[in-house]
Amino acid sequence: MKYSQFIHGLNLAGIELDRKVLADMAVKQPEAFAAVAGQARDAISKQQVAA
Repeated sequence: MKYSQFIHGLNLAGIELDRKVLADMAVKQPEAFAAVAGQARDAISKQQVAA
């Protein structure tokens, strides 16, 4: 997914993490980052279904 889509999904999911935290998480805690990315993806999917 593109960065802009990812950030939009985070906003839809109510997740407030800045770029530095996300980058650090991606490097040091890839499983946690994948979970956050999954939540963003789910929020985008729910929005598309509702539209």
